[in-house]
Amino acid sequence: MVLMRIVPRWILGGVVGAAAIALSGCSPGEAQSSNAPPAGGGRGGGQNAAVPVTVGKAIQKSMPITIQGIGTVIAASTVSVRAQITGEMMSVNFKEGEDVEQGQVLVTLDKRPFEAALQQAQATLEKDTAQAANARAQAARYQDLLQRGIATREQVDTMRTQATALEATVAADRANIETATVQLTYATIKSPMSGRTGLLQVHPGNLIRAQDTNPIVTINKITPVYVSFSVPEAQLPALKRYMGAQGTLPATALPPTEIGTPSAGRINFIDNAVDPTTGTIKVKGTFPNEDRRLWPGQFVNVTVRLTSDPKALVVPSAAVQTGQQGTFVFVVKPDQTVELRMVAVARIAGDETVLASGVSPGDTVVTDGHLRLVPGSRISVKNSNAPRATS
Repeated sequence: MVLMRIVPRWILGGVVGAAAIALSGCSPGEAQSSNAPPAGGGRGGGQNAAVPVTVGKAIQKSMPITIQGIGTVIAASTVSVRAQITGEMMSVNFKEGEDVEQGQVLVTLDKRPFEAALQQAQATLEKDTAQAANARAQAARYQDLLQRGIATREQVDTMRTQATALEATVAADRANIETATVQLTYATIKSPMSGRTGLLQVHPGNLIRAQDTNPIVTINKITPVYVSFSVPEAQLPALKRYMGAQGTLPATALPPTEIGTPSAGRINFIDNAVDPTTGTIKVKGTFPNEDRRLWPGQFVNVTVRLTSDPKALVVPSAAVQTGQQGTFVFVVKPDQTVELRMVAVARIAGDETVLASGVSPGDTVVTDGHLRLVPGSRISVKNSNAPRATS
């Protein structure tokens, strides 16, 4: 059995009364302050602390209306140099990767078999020419004998036929000479156009056949070059409208790994059909490429300028933020607090964004420091050269 100690009721009453007297000595305000956090605590050091930000101006200026895409550089012309006859390669008269001119000798084959064939054809022509001349003379003599009654008509016809056949043989011999001359010409392979040579596929000493599928060398014409890219079919009406009015459209191309001024060209071709599998249409432009900055097969970022908007409302792209309700900016008010405004983005041009609505020209917008801002936050401008809101 557990024994419990019984406390007298008069002792409990005394304890409760003493506690009540002790509490009555403190004011209500002191009791609450004993449980409150220290002043100035929490994130940011208080609600009135200014948030450091950088700002920019919303301005109105002329901005281009463009279409952008990723394109591929295509050589203006490509020629795969192959042999038209079979023969041994004797010499190569160019270096891989160098520029060649149209008509420049690239490769020579062994000419001796073709020179011998030409000489044989010439000798055959001389022989048959002499036989044809003799046949004509014989035919003339038999004609005279026929008139004197010595020869028969059959003999005269036979001699005339032989003369005619030999004349045809002479004509065939002349054709053989022309063929042999052409074959000899093919032994010297010349560049069919001006351009830049690629990798040499066959080297001297190898036998080249006319039926070989691999070319001796490939030549690309890279001044000018073409740039081909695809645009969504939704942009086709605007592209056709502006291109129809101007004939061509200015465009720029820049490799994605390069910086600086892009190469300039003109868009002069729109394909005649939209690709139904991708919903895009091919567009091609011509670029002079005099500095040879663009290389066949290279990927480039292409920008086509359709027209310009003379009164575009522009803010720095860093000022435009995206939230659950859409895109917005923080606008600095005259009292150095910020106001959140929803904006409609028309288009983005690099570091600048064109807005359709939401701000007015001259408004100051926050470009950095958004994470610590809420509507009504007080700010301090970090970038000293940035325009400040005036009261």
